Amino acid sequence: MTMMIALILGGLVLLFAGGEFLVRGSVGVARRLGMSELLIGLTLVGFGTSMPELVTSLQALSDGSTGLSIGNVNGSNVANVLLVIGAACVICPIVTNPRALARDGLFMVAVTAVFAAVIWIDGFTRMTGLAFIGVLLVYLVLSVLLDRRKGSAAGEVHAGEAEVVETKEPLLVSLLLAVGGIAGVILGARFLVHGGSDLARMFGISETVIGLSIVAVGTSLPELVTSVMSALKGKADVALGNVIGSNIFNILGIMGVSAAIFPFSLMSTPEPAAGTPVDVSAMEYGEMTSLVTMQDMGALALSVFLLVLFAYTGRKLARWEGAVLLLAYAVYMSLSFGILPRIGGF
Repeated sequence: MTMMIALILGGLVLLFAGGEFLVRGSVGVARRLGMSELLIGLTLVGFGTSMPELVTSLQALSDGSTGLSIGNVNGSNVANVLLVIGAACVICPIVTNPRALARDGLFMVAVTAVFAAVIWIDGFTRMTGLAFIGVLLVYLVLSVLLDRRKGSAAGEVHAGEAEVVETKEPLLVSLLLAVGGIAGVILGARFLVHGGSDLARMFGISETVIGLSIVAVGTSLPELVTSVMSALKGKADVALGNVIGSNIFNILGIMGVSAAIFPFSLMSTPEPAAGTPVDVSAMEYGEMTSLVTMQDMGALALSVFLLVLFAYTGRKLARWEGAVLLLAYAVYMSLSFGILPRIGGF
């Protein structure tokens, strides 16, 4: 038990520190090489803050823990809105600029709809993964081209995402930070996946729930820190832009790379309760359930709706509204762990 807790806590610390070092180091290197703030914000910051989710998902699939992998991505996207934006809003009320977030917000909605459809048909094949990666690359190229136009509101948000990351280290130190960050993320993912799997087995909790909660929150810490820093500096659009970009990266990048390397299925045969005879006929004739429930997809849909609502209304988000988001996240976690009655399955 002690070792399991140590693995989980150690994994969370390494993922957080590794993600921070990776972003700080890679941004520092990019600046030394003359890369624009726009390109840094659109690519390095988004990719760097999503690196913990990527490595954790790959590690989970490599170990056969599909529930941890899909739960990590689904849970991270929910946590990004309800937990990250909620916390940032409680710290500093947010006022948004709809023009700055319109394009990326609509694209995130489309990507999330495709993600839900792929979950519904259980279609995480290698071709699906490659298609996701291709769409992400096209999106990045088009975004850079569009954001370079003079007066681009979206371009200002993406540049602001980079400006939040302050770096003054020389090139060699930045390189060492980036390499150390990668090593920390890889090691932290290994610890967290092994500890999370052991926790699920010990308490009879599904790996998907562990992925939706402990793993998702742990891998979302870089986004939380970046968004809180943006809110404190009065750059509310950057906080929302960071979350929108992260959610896009999580689906297209993480699920794309994961499915391309380790194609997987979300269907599983329910494990019998302790002392219950195994129903061999059910195993043979396909009595299976999905690792993702309607409740989980409902939480994802709600988070996307709220994020788009916030991005487009252009109104101030008060601290009490941030508190409501945090409360919604607490309710969702309570439902996931069975503290409150769980809503159906799928």
